[in-house]
Amino acid sequence: MTRTVFVNGSYLPEAQATVSIFDRGFLMADGVYEVVSVLDGRLLDFDGHMARLGRSLDALGIAQPMTDTEWLAAQRRLVADNAITDGLVYLQVTRGNPGDRDFAYPPADTPPTVVMFTQSKPGLADNPQAQTGLRICTVPDIRWARRDIKTVQLLYPSMAKMEAKARDCDDAWLVEDGPTGKVVTEGTSNNAYIVKGGSIVTRALSNDILHGITRAAVLRFAREAQMNVEERSFTVDEAKAADEAFITSASAFVMPVVEIDGARLGDGQPGPVALRLREIYLEESRKTAI
Repeated sequence: MTRTVFVNGSYLPEAQATVSIFDRGFLMADGVYEVVSVLDGRLLDFDGHMARLGRSLDALGIAQPMTDTEWLAAQRRLVADNAITDGLVYLQVTRGNPGDRDFAYPPADTPPTVVMFTQSKPGLADNPQAQTGLRICTVPDIRWARRDIKTVQLLYPSMAKMEAKARDCDDAWLVEDGPTGKVVTEGTSNNAYIVKGGSIVTRALSNDILHGITRAAVLRFAREAQMNVEERSFTVDEAKAADEAFITSASAFVMPVVEIDGARLGDGQPGPVALRLREIYLEESRKTAI
C-alpha cells in the first residue's frame, strides 16, 4: 500500500510529496518535531506532545501553524488512511521557504512548512528487548545548550547511536563533566534513569535535557505507585553501581538497561522497577489514548 503523507495541508502519496530546496529546515535545521506513538490505532499522550510542540515553536519564534484540533484531525486521518494499528506519527514544522538561502530569518509572514507521516510498527509494545534489556555505552555530550527544544538538529545523536553500534551496544548515554565526575545528561533519543536503594533517580528538568512527555507520565505513575523519585544529576560511576537502570521515550516507552560501558547491573537482567513501570505505563496510557 502506498503511504499517504501530509505536506502543508495536502494529503499525498509519499512519492508525490516535495519540499523546497530553500526550506530553512533543509538548509539550517531550523525547525522542530514531535513523534506520537500509536497503539491499537489510537494516539498516546497527544496533549503532552502538542504542548511541547508549542513550547518548542515559541522558543524558536516560529508561528504555530495549526490548532490542537487540526493537529488531532490530521494525525487521526493519517493513522486511518495508512491503516496503522501500532506505530508512530512523525510531524515536523520548519520556519518555511524564504525563497533563497540567508542566515537572517525570513519575513514574519512566511508560512511555516508542516510535514507529517506515519511509520507502521506492528507489536510496538511487545519489543523483545524489554525482556533482555539494553547495553549502553557513554559518549561525550557536545550538543548545544538548549536541549530542551525538540529541534531537528539530530546529527550528533545519530553519530552517537552509530558509535554505540560500532562498540556493540544498543544505544548511548551522553555525558558531561560535573563536580564529582562524568554526569549523565540523557540518552541519544530518550531520558535516562537509575534505581538505587529503592529510589528512582533521573536528571531534573532544565535546558540540559529534553522535557520528555513519557518521562512526565512515568514519574507521575511512579509516585502514584508510592515509589520514591529523586530528580537530580547522577554520575556514570553511580550508574554502574546502580541496582538497575532504564530509559523512557515515546517509542520505547520504558526500556530496561542491563549494562553500562561493560559493567553489568545487578544480575544482568531487567530489574523489577523498570518492568513494573513499563507495565503501568502501557496499561494507563492505553486507557487515555485518543
